[in-house]
Amino acid sequence: MSVSRRQFVEALALGGGMLASTATRQERASGTLAGAGASISAESVSATQAVDATASHIGNLYEFVQKQADRSQLELSFLHSQFASLQQWQPGARAKVFEHLFYAPSPVAPQAELVRRTDRGDYVEEYLTFRTTPDLRIPVCVLIPKQARFPAPGILALHSHDGMYLWGKEKIVENDHEHPVLTAFKQRRYGGKSIAAELARQGYVVAVIDMLYWGERRMLLAGDPPAYRERPMTLTEAEIGAFDQRASQNESLLGRSLLTAGVTWPGVLLWDDIRALDYLASRPEVDARRLGCVGLSVGGYRSFLLAALDERIRVAVDVGWMTSFASQVKQHVIHSIGLSFHIIGLYRYLDLPDLAALIAPRAVLVINGSQDRLFELNGVKAAFAKVARCYAKAGVPESQKCSLYDAPHEFNLEMQSEAWRWIKRWL
Repeated sequence: MSVSRRQFVEALALGGGMLASTATRQERASGTLAGAGASISAESVSATQAVDATASHIGNLYEFVQKQADRSQLELSFLHSQFASLQQWQPGARAKVFEHLFYAPSPVAPQAELVRRTDRGDYVEEYLTFRTTPDLRIPVCVLIPKQARFPAPGILALHSHDGMYLWGKEKIVENDHEHPVLTAFKQRRYGGKSIAAELARQGYVVAVIDMLYWGERRMLLAGDPPAYRERPMTLTEAEIGAFDQRASQNESLLGRSLLTAGVTWPGVLLWDDIRALDYLASRPEVDARRLGCVGLSVGGYRSFLLAALDERIRVAVDVGWMTSFASQVKQHVIHSIGLSFHIIGLYRYLDLPDLAALIAPRAVLVINGSQDRLFELNGVKAAFAKVARCYAKAGVPESQKCSLYDAPHEFNLEMQSEAWRWIKRWL
């Protein structure tokens, strides 16, 4: 992101606060800034002032940090010669990922409570709450197609980060009286589609939850105005931007607070997704043997991780979140790596594409855009190659596909068409 001197001075005047509002204005103007994982801080502003466009954002500290990444032997990568059997390798590698989540909530019955049912023509939407842990009851939308043979396949659809915190699941479901800002967002990121509804129309039972800190689970403070609590249609774009700016400023605070409590945000995030899958699989309309997941941006990351951690997923689609972590260090951490989902210390054992071997022999489709500024392009290509090598070694090369589009950070209509074909093939 290019930041002017005036914007930098304004940031300093705000006490070094994060520039989410600047990012949001630019994103809404151009549709090119994804804001997929990390808040935009005063540090990132300083970094973008570098005269040399090839210089690292962390300046003279880069060499040390990069050497740490380069020294990693990725000791649990399935591609090492000592790992011959996928079945013998997977339990230990999967356990290592779970270990680094530093969070293992006690099992709990979902105790689902129906709030309302809405007839949306081709499908019925149920809005419910259910328990994911003894401490959490969260909202979920379940979309049930009218024209389907039951039990039908089920899909967990996962929303994005995008620096837009006011809404979560609303980004991918159809909404009564949808706010124009949200409609414009869907046009930029999803070609104007509500992808959960699109999947329901194709005969899938679809569940959508809010990530912690988004949508109905957003952070609210005691003195907040009613508009922040009620999200009325009268909210102005400036007011939405102000809320998102504050949320961006405090995202790292929640991450640090969770670390202080001895747990990690990605642990909460991924266990919520696993428990949402539990609930989806328990529905009488759903064939628990045919489950899939799909998402854009951090939703794509969640889809990839969920498939790696839960063998009930038969097909996963990860859109807009694939890279080799070492390639991000020089200039791409600022907008892509955040406490809300990055698994601490895992790179010692496994790179992100190594997790593909935890999905194999089940199916995965990875889609990225070559114009996506969140990721170093060579790192994306290297990750694609590693995914292919993992599946080849597993003996199922046909069960993976990695597609690179000449596109920015989005899940456009052409990508959606490929994704829906892939899901249909395997479910």
